[in-house]
Amino acid sequence: MKKIIALLLFPFFVLFAQNGEELFDMKCAVCHIKTRPTSQMKDSLIAPPINGIVKNLKQAFGDNKDATLEFIVSYTLEPSLEKAKCKTDAIQRFGVMPSQKESVTQDELKSIANYMYANFPLQR
Repeated sequence: MKKIIALLLFPFFVLFAQNGEELFDMKCAVCHIKTRPTSQMKDSLIAPPINGIVKNLKQAFGDNKDATLEFIVSYTLEPSLEKAKCKTDAIQRFGVMPSQKESVTQDELKSIANYMYANFPLQR
């Protein structure tokens, strides 16, 4: 009986065991790299590096962590040119991010957003 209960609960443990970095790596790093791009990498980027995104968001929202996190969740699910906080040249190069409604949940995004806020931009 204990084995059956453990097997039934296993998916929930896996879900809650994932932290923001693991979720970012699974759901975001396909497009957004976590490192500073080298000059050789720049031409092959398909989306802005996360470092620059978070830097722009922290400039836009100042020390308001809650507003920054709310923006990340909202924008990821319903991106638009009007909402965008990226620099104009980044939007011209990469376009507006496609909605990730089908790929990530709000709870996952909250974990990802917290990870992003705490770890980026990278310090020199």
